[in-house]
Amino acid sequence: MQFSSDVTAIKGVGPEIKNKLQIIGVQTVNDLINFYPRRYDDYSQISTIDSIEPGKVTVKAKLEKISGRYVKRAMHITEATAYDSTGRVKLVWFNQPYRAQSLKSNIDYFISGEFSLQSQRLSIMNPSLELAADLPVNTARVVPVYRETKGFKSSQVRKFMAELMPLIQLIDETLPSWIITEQKLMPRREAIMVIHFPTSPDSLAAARRRLGFEEVFELSLAALLNKYELMQDKSVALPFNRELAVKFVCHLPFELTMAQKKVVWQLYKDMQRQTPANRLIEGDVGSGKTVVAAMAALAPLHHKAQVAMMAPTELLARQHANTIYSLLQPLGLHENVGLLVGGMKPAQKAEAKSRIASGLTRFIIGTHALFQQGVDIPDLALVIVDEQHRFGVGQRKALQSKAGHMPHVVSMTATPIPRSLALTLYGEMDISIIDQKPAGRLPIKTSICSPNSRQTLNDAICQQLDSGRQMFTVCPLVSDSDVLAARSAESVYAEFATKTFKKYRVGLIHGKMKPADKESVMQAFAKAELDILVATTVIEVGVNVPNASIMLVENAERFGLAQIHQLRGRVGRSQYQGYCYLMMGDSSAPSRRLRALETCDNGFELAELDLEIRGPGAIYGTAQHGQLDLRVANLSDTRLIASARAMAQKFIDKNENLVQYKHLHTQVSKLRVITNLN
Repeated sequence: MQFSSDVTAIKGVGPEIKNKLQIIGVQTVNDLINFYPRRYDDYSQISTIDSIEPGKVTVKAKLEKISGRYVKRAMHITEATAYDSTGRVKLVWFNQPYRAQSLKSNIDYFISGEFSLQSQRLSIMNPSLELAADLPVNTARVVPVYRETKGFKSSQVRKFMAELMPLIQLIDETLPSWIITEQKLMPRREAIMVIHFPTSPDSLAAARRRLGFEEVFELSLAALLNKYELMQDKSVALPFNRELAVKFVCHLPFELTMAQKKVVWQLYKDMQRQTPANRLIEGDVGSGKTVVAAMAALAPLHHKAQVAMMAPTELLARQHANTIYSLLQPLGLHENVGLLVGGMKPAQKAEAKSRIASGLTRFIIGTHALFQQGVDIPDLALVIVDEQHRFGVGQRKALQSKAGHMPHVVSMTATPIPRSLALTLYGEMDISIIDQKPAGRLPIKTSICSPNSRQTLNDAICQQLDSGRQMFTVCPLVSDSDVLAARSAESVYAEFATKTFKKYRVGLIHGKMKPADKESVMQAFAKAELDILVATTVIEVGVNVPNASIMLVENAERFGLAQIHQLRGRVGRSQYQGYCYLMMGDSSAPSRRLRALETCDNGFELAELDLEIRGPGAIYGTAQHGQLDLRVANLSDTRLIASARAMAQKFIDKNENLVQYKHLHTQVSKLRVITNLN
């Protein structure tokens, strides 16, 4: 058996189990070896029966009184009594009719399970049993728990891992020896053995540190290599024009915050160099990123160069175009602003492309249409990408390539990203943060609601709607599901339109609709032709409807903190008080995450909490997080991240040849593609 062998090479893996393994992303022996546990149950303490207390327990005992029976036809119960020299305890299994035949009397077993109250009697429920004479796999140790799927359990993974122990001993080292020594890291083969077969909490912590360090080191090295490659490119230097910047600020109908001023100055300094700028601007919802983008564009516009600003939706692109047109009008630069989106008529598109190619349009705002064939932007000096993580890598590259050289790149996101995560995921970018909101913006009032208070909430909503305001309602599902007990946009829309809010104009929008239909509904809501918009998280990014004052989030417990914070930023964007109602799926006590939303309106603080509780996928997006493969590293561990980044820099400074480290080269090459610029 080789690492590259198909999983069917493992004893006990047939076609049926192979199919189940494929569901969880395991196809080869190596995939299974690198299929790490999700958590661990500690059954390592072997107790006498008279000393066990409710909770996870392990005893070494013999069995007697083994029996099985059906209860009400649907339920099968297997029972046995375990005994040792100190006492007896009942064992109970549900719906395992084969269990009774597999058990033998008068043989020592390790028995591990949950000791709890059942039918007013303390019993060990659904325990795992193994002969005490054998090497324990599912009992009497720290037992790993793996991701499971229907018909495929952790106990099967543990059985297969036991078969692979000899092969794990042959795993090669993947990091340079000097890093292993300097960082006092456990060898890779030992770390993988321990991760599947932990011998103690200390050894498990050391194994997790080794594997987590490697993950962050690979990401950091990929990011730094991208950064150094970018630094070899040349861009157009755009000297700062103070007079134009002052004139722009003087005509603003509001005062820039200190945070906005600081970020604008960072951008001006970036663009004065011939090295391409590559900066990520993080700004909480409503912090004024569009104004910063418009001010940054003054530099290329003054030097007769072009700016391309890309937005994820047509609605947002049109919104940006209107805002930027107004901002540049007092300077006489508004005639340089042009729009290019897929929804334009052929004649409009042709004219827009002609104006861009001739240089008449120098501030181009659009969607994916900007990087289609036939769009020529000859003097492109600055690319501004709104909600940059919404775009594929290839799409960003295609837009940059239109200049014939590397333009300055500014990416903007309203998703607050914890510093540790930003350093890891966006390590090749300079990061700026707009951490202030414009003066006079009222904090959004956020309340957690129980289904029992639905009528009271509906009355409060009607008061707002009757006064001319509008409401977003966000649901976790598009359609009803047999698997998930959660409210769907389609069913809520039907309920609101025909019953609860039937006197109001109700619209529906979700990701499965055609783009043109989505745009039409959003335009209707933006023009106040609808009172209520029922949606999925498709409205999370960028939609500006100042008249909307209510955000109702159904099944709020199913959303991440950062996500809900983004959603509630869609309301309270004018002089009207904004309200966010977090409707629970049931009447159980709200989680720590949801409680935090009632008292905290700082997106960065909430993002840190979300990272701590739910991990990076909650913030960055599940698909991208899966690609990045952060399975072990704890991104709250700032010391680990700092060490891994320092070693990545040292690897480059030592002129190490990456190609000689085969596994590392493969991983870093993959990550260079996934991370931001390549």
